[in-house]
Amino acid sequence: MKYSKLNLAKEAISHKGFVKKIPDIFRMVKMWRKGEYPVKSIDLILPLIGLLYVISPIDIIPDFVIVAGVLDDLAVLSLAIPKLIREVDKFLLWEAEKKYGIEGTTIIDAEIVN
Repeated sequence: MKYSKLNLAKEAISHKGFVKKIPDIFRMVKMWRKGEYPVKSIDLILPLIGLLYVISPIDIIPDFVIVAGVLDDLAVLSLAIPKLIREVDKFLLWEAEKKYGIEGTTIIDAEIVN
């Protein structure tokens, strides 16, 4: 079976409701750029760069190299998507705490339920 970047991207975005979180990603980046959301830049930029790498036509290992060309994209996706989803979950907790939290309380551990 021939893998293309489009097929890899389709598989990646089906990961644990990733598509549903896309608007949250844009909102998170917007609030981070405004300085409202306190997050380390590296925790947000690296996963986004990973996604851009997979989408872009420029590769470290070209896709015409049968196995290795696809594996580098899969490796980047396997690191970028889960990291980005974790960051979005943290953002959603922060946003809920900011909106509904009582002054002086902190959410320590919680699970996001859709």
